[in-house]
Amino acid sequence: MTAGQGMGMPHEHGPVDCSGTLLRLYEYLDGEMLADDGARIQAHLAACAQCLRQYHLDLAIKHAVRRACGCEPAPSHLRQAIIARIAVTSVTIEATFEGGLPAD
Repeated sequence: MTAGQGMGMPHEHGPVDCSGTLLRLYEYLDGEMLADDGARIQAHLAACAQCLRQYHLDLAIKHAVRRACGCEPAPSHLRQAIIARIAVTSVTIEATFEGGLPAD
């Protein structure tokens, strides 16, 4: 089930709607959003019981995964391989869009 499924009709509470909140919930949980965006999500969670319930569920899952997987760090060769792939992906994306976006 994806975020927002099974939650009934979409609803809004303030400047951020529920679907937008649920789509960005893990980004919020991981502390990976700008302060303004985080404040909007936090305000929405304070006003919306359904989204707050999903937040607590996702937080519990995050903690369970951390407990189950947090004991053993990734081997250094795996980290290096991931970093190398990220660098290659970044270069490929930049090279692809260097000339601008294609016309529709």
